[in-house]
Amino acid sequence: MASQVEAYVLIVTEVGKEHEIIQELNKIHGVTIAQTVYGEFDVICKVECDNLKSLDESITKIRTIQSIIRTMTLISG
Repeated sequence: MASQVEAYVLIVTEVGKEHEIIQELNKIHGVTIAQTVYGEFDVICKVECDNLKSLDESITKIRTIQSIIRTMTLISG
């Protein structure tokens, strides 16, 4: 039985768009946590999928959300 693939996506947003983006993130398959943070990034989300292909699909959807300027993905081992 294969274990789940987990990733954390760090997101830089346009100013004031954090809460709208969190609402959109929560609609994406695999997103289990989405919350605002302070510092270099504005939002962090955790994505859990059954395999790397599903993870790639979810992260691709995340990156297409309007008002996201930049993302950084950290895959957890």
